[in-house]
Amino acid sequence: MTQTAKRPNRNLTNLVIDIAIFVAFLVAMAPHFSGMTIHEWLGVAFGATILSHLVLHWQWIVQVTKRFFSKLQWSARLNYALNALLFIDITVIIFTGLMISEQVLPIFGLTAAHGGAWKMLHSQSADISVYLVGLHVALHWQWIVNMVKRFVITPLLPQRKAAQPAPAAHTMLKEEGVLQ
Repeated sequence: MTQTAKRPNRNLTNLVIDIAIFVAFLVAMAPHFSGMTIHEWLGVAFGATILSHLVLHWQWIVQVTKRFFSKLQWSARLNYALNALLFIDITVIIFTGLMISEQVLPIFGLTAAHGGAWKMLHSQSADISVYLVGLHVALHWQWIVNMVKRFVITPLLPQRKAAQPAPAAHTMLKEEGVLQ
């Protein structure tokens, strides 16, 4: 008999990746807290994690892209537009971050222009991302709450046993032939 591997729960996978992205975002937004080396490497890892997030949601992206100008709920259009803006903004942040990199690029023997324009664009894009991420979290808040309840809170609660019939009811049900 062959056993098939149990597929991981897609919602749990999404929740874990989303939490990782959010924590990385918070730490990356405070380079004075983490230090420049961690800030830069976290930015690179953040880019890879965002790509995995896109791969996990690729079918949704394709479907909404196909139907964007036809029948589609306004909430899906809003979510799509916000995600597109967020993707563009994050791409600008990562690109400009690499252009002003003091830690990551030199390891690979690369140097980039460290001009003030790149730093200004990096900083402004990062500021914009705070608002876009806030809106993104707000749009998905109900899903976040439901998944945290399902995968974090519920497993931590003591398990309750199924209700058992009272002894008198149990005896009566046996006599009636309902229970054996």
